[in-house]
Amino acid sequence: MNTESNSWRRSFMPVVENIPEVRLGAQLVLASWSVPQDACETVVLVLSELAANAVRHARIPGRTFDTSLAYDGEKTVEIEVGDGSPHLPVLKPYDPDATSGRGLLLVEALADAWEVRHRDFGKVVWARVRAS
Repeated sequence: MNTESNSWRRSFMPVVENIPEVRLGAQLVLASWSVPQDACETVVLVLSELAANAVRHARIPGRTFDTSLAYDGEKTVEIEVGDGSPHLPVLKPYDPDATSGRGLLLVEALADAWEVRHRDFGKVVWARVRAS
């Protein structure tokens, strides 16, 4: 990623009510960076799925989850969602009748790349979306 990238970082308490705030913040910053609309929609969807996973599966009382976006100004947006849980996300088959459990499948389908990175306390799920 270009060292002169635009970047946005925010921390949120791990409650479902904050997911719309994550989406809105991302939409506003991506628009300010003039990221093409189709890429914006993809980035916001990937970010919200990762944030929802942090809220649903990695909630630690009193601890926030962290979100960040970085745009190189030309080709890619990098997305990160970090939390304090040591439990790694698992990409698994879903039950067609289930009402949840497709988040990582969406990330896998929409992102150009994604991975989990360990950190001293917890993990970061990282994804890259092509903006051009």
